[in-house]
Amino acid sequence: MDFIKNVVDIVVHNHKELLSGLQLTLIITFFSLIFSTLIGIGIGYLRSLTTKQKSFYNSLIKFFQFLAKEYIGIIRGTPLIVQAFFFYLALVPLAINPLIKIWFPSGMGPEVAGVIIISLNAGAYMAEIFRGGIQAIDKGQMEAARSLGLPYKHAMRKVILPQAVKNMIPAILNQFIISLKDTSLLTIIGVPELTGNGKTISVENYKYFETYLIIGIMYYVIIKLLTFVFSKIEEKLNVW
Repeated sequence: MDFIKNVVDIVVHNHKELLSGLQLTLIITFFSLIFSTLIGIGIGYLRSLTTKQKSFYNSLIKFFQFLAKEYIGIIRGTPLIVQAFFFYLALVPLAINPLIKIWFPSGMGPEVAGVIIISLNAGAYMAEIFRGGIQAIDKGQMEAARSLGLPYKHAMRKVILPQAVKNMIPAILNQFIISLKDTSLLTIIGVPELTGNGKTISVENYKYFETYLIIGIMYYVIIKLLTFVFSKIEEKLNVW
């Protein structure tokens, strides 16, 4: 009974902090996923281009493909917590704040930095998802579309991508869930998201088990809802 009473007391007395933390977590996740999807589509499409013929255009494409490959390698080869520390504690004060101080005298806040950190991290993985999805489509599909007179861009948009998206849905969902959970690491740079607020609450009441149990349940419910939404989207795509 004491356990249930403690859980109820935490929810009643700290519901504002819990809800505000959840709200910020969802906001950061939402914008991060938009930006990471754009990064993923751009880099995934770039890396799927063929550059067999020698030309200045193809040489330029190869150069950007090399940069994209290195970006993905750096993100995948370093922990997110190191990326967060490097970006917010090193890159922001040394390079970013001096550039934006004219428009933003207070500099970049941890919330904005958090969106950028998660976006850059998830973008690398999304790029590989999109590249793999595009390359998984049989080459004959593109050849058939080109033989009918469709330009490469139109063939990619109307023939290849619709088929590739169906195959990518499970991997995209998995990355969305990972990114949602990754926001909990942003507490190390001072972002008052759900885990960060939970830490503050537990320090005040010394009820660590009950507090983090509530936090875990909140994450679980959100992820279950996200999984349900994506399963419905996947069902509709399979019907089409």
